[in-house]
Amino acid sequence: MLTKDESPLTKGYQPVVWNFKLLAHDMLGGFGGMGEGMSVQIAPDGRRIIWLAHESAPKNFTAVDVSDPRKPKVVCRTDLPHANMRSNSLETTGSIMAVAYQTSKKDLKPAGFELFDISKPENPKSISFFDCSGPHSRGVHQLWFCDGEFVHCASGSRDFVPTNPNDDQFYRCVDVRNPSKPVEVGRWWMPGTRQGDHVMPPPRHPIDKGYRAHNTNVYPQRGDCCYLAYIDGGMFVLDISDKANPKKISHWTNSPPYTGFMHTVVPLFDRGLMLVTDESTENNAKDWPKLIWILDARDETNLVPIATCPMPDHRVYAQAGRFGAHNIHENVPLPTAWQSDQIVLGTFFNGGLRAYDISNPYQPKEVGIFMPPAPAGAPTGTIQINDVFVDERAVVYAVDRHVGGLYILEMDF
Repeated sequence: MLTKDESPLTKGYQPVVWNFKLLAHDMLGGFGGMGEGMSVQIAPDGRRIIWLAHESAPKNFTAVDVSDPRKPKVVCRTDLPHANMRSNSLETTGSIMAVAYQTSKKDLKPAGFELFDISKPENPKSISFFDCSGPHSRGVHQLWFCDGEFVHCASGSRDFVPTNPNDDQFYRCVDVRNPSKPVEVGRWWMPGTRQGDHVMPPPRHPIDKGYRAHNTNVYPQRGDCCYLAYIDGGMFVLDISDKANPKKISHWTNSPPYTGFMHTVVPLFDRGLMLVTDESTENNAKDWPKLIWILDARDETNLVPIATCPMPDHRVYAQAGRFGAHNIHENVPLPTAWQSDQIVLGTFFNGGLRAYDISNPYQPKEVGIFMPPAPAGAPTGTIQINDVFVDERAVVYAVDRHVGGLYILEMDF
């Protein structure tokens, strides 16, 4: 465990690297503030391209050739139409990419998602745009697009009026089998969050981030279910066998007494387990604790928490920037993604990237840390590792939220 004198926020701090090997670091040409959209494509010419969404304007997305992970090469970088929007999330399937657009205020455009032809990575071409703008909508925050047929997303809509302004995004399923004409086929929201619901609105959390959808994961092992994180509303398992009429199977929340912002839900089907993360959204650990939870999911109608992944003393990290869980490698069901139900890799902002062995789910053990020093120009004076993706070669990609760009690693465990 680090002492306060060894804090990553102190002058002269040396990087912590345990059971990871840094292969390459790319600051992405000075545009290294990256979001939580990472997806690997094998291009038609055989190159391996990782597509990265940016955290904020001016850039939209960047494509990096990682065929040789020790020599990454930026091959494409695009701009957003204006500064009051972001493209925080993206996914690729074959030679089509879906990119989420969320605006900083409601009733701005473009807000929704765009489909691109990425068969030539240097020259992505727009196929279509699905408009989600409106007087109560900021568009799409996150999307899931893995089967080439449906985009599952956390989105607002012109015809959705929330009971509280913070509850403006909900689950939507969009048919993109004809990619030039996306069509919504179903939606679901937490009862009480829409005006007109015959249910009382939910009570607000002290740190109010909204009862709204975040990750909308759907896996082929159980393609009739959506594993839906709902920020201050906890998480839901939805039956989407009838996509026009999603139905709740189960609900689990830890807040209160915790501080909300449930972010990611990853089922481990063969083990009857489920991983759930809460996102740290406040600097100086004001919303501590933010953890990776392990649930017993043998009966998905009765989810039971059995452990959390161990964390260091948060006081060591509370001087600046965010500290706590964010995202994990999600076992994305694509041939270019690594699959594991034994190892969990998660991002912890100024706590870096951490790996856990959950072979005994009741006693997860930390088995790796990658915590680089703050990159030059970091506004918080710290690293802020934001997202992680592992390709099928077991090459690890991690990104910094503000300026640090892309880190490419090997695992040694």
